[in-house]
Amino acid sequence: MFAYVARRLLLMIPTLLGIMLISFTIVQFAPGGPVERVLAQLQGNDTSATSRIAGGAGGDFSGAQQHQGGGAGESTSKYRGAQGLDPAFIKQLEAQFGFDKPAPVRFGLMLWNYLRFDFGKSYFRDTPVLQLIKEKLPVSISLGLWMTLLSYSISIPLGIRKAVKDGSSFDTWTSAVVIIGYAIPGFLFAILLIVLFGEGSSFMPFFPLRGLTSENWAQLPWYDKILDYVRHITLPILSMALGAFATSTLLTKNSFLDEIRKQYVLTARMKGLSERQVLYGHVFRNAMLIVIAGFPGAFISAFFTGSLLIETVFSLDGLGLLSFESIVNRDYAVVFANLYIFSLLGLVVNLLSDLTYTWIDPRIDFETREV
Repeated sequence: MFAYVARRLLLMIPTLLGIMLISFTIVQFAPGGPVERVLAQLQGNDTSATSRIAGGAGGDFSGAQQHQGGGAGESTSKYRGAQGLDPAFIKQLEAQFGFDKPAPVRFGLMLWNYLRFDFGKSYFRDTPVLQLIKEKLPVSISLGLWMTLLSYSISIPLGIRKAVKDGSSFDTWTSAVVIIGYAIPGFLFAILLIVLFGEGSSFMPFFPLRGLTSENWAQLPWYDKILDYVRHITLPILSMALGAFATSTLLTKNSFLDEIRKQYVLTARMKGLSERQVLYGHVFRNAMLIVIAGFPGAFISAFFTGSLLIETVFSLDGLGLLSFESIVNRDYAVVFANLYIFSLLGLVVNLLSDLTYTWIDPRIDFETREV
């Protein structure tokens, strides 16, 4: 097992290198950049995220309009909006953002710094990137962990029950509820919850709609702190868990159905074992393997990327919103730092998932690839 873990750890190096290289190459051909954004701010043309993406006035995809027509004062600068500005100032901006060096040199320096977990400062916030991530981390931890625990703690028992009662009325109506829940977008369900249960609702205005805690949270006694946190996190967690709950429920049911129909289950029943002993003593560890296989992707998605719309709807400032704003604002220091950290954690979680296989079913041996 030690040799297998060592190989997996070594394979993380070229995997991370490939992810960063592909992303860095794509960014080189993407329209706009931090220098263009500074120039737009200087000329009062900086736009919101929606207009930059949609191609409104001053947006990233409106460059053709700005370059149309040639005049005597047209600049030969490679940056849009550099007309009339001192070339020395443009060179200073390039040096500030590191664009005075060739792309391969910049990529090599980035990798060397990331190996030492030195992510530098944000281009436009004048704050270390790690500090920014640390500030946003509590929101993402709360959303990701609670959503994962809630969805799996409900979907696994429900999926097992549906497999045992396959074809019954219980299986039919729960399947209808699960499919409807899967079909409803999380952000749409979030809006429904806000209308029904958010502050200001005429039905049941119980749950706050901004932040993880109230402004006076530090002054509250410990039991009121717990209640205040639960009130703030309930609606976002329910909104995020809806789709994940449906997926993991059906996955668990189908996995258990496949195992229940196998010959070894019939043999165990013929030996006189109770249905509970057969289900949890023999079927469980085999059926749960496929459920565990989907855990890393679900966890990483919920922890980092799956909460963007929910963070926006409930005014939660987490890593999902930070990543989106950094991409739109061309804050490459934050973009690549998030990508590096997310990719590294994803690879580690996948490794932990494989090791969990051996805990559930000791017959699995990754060292010899035998089961």
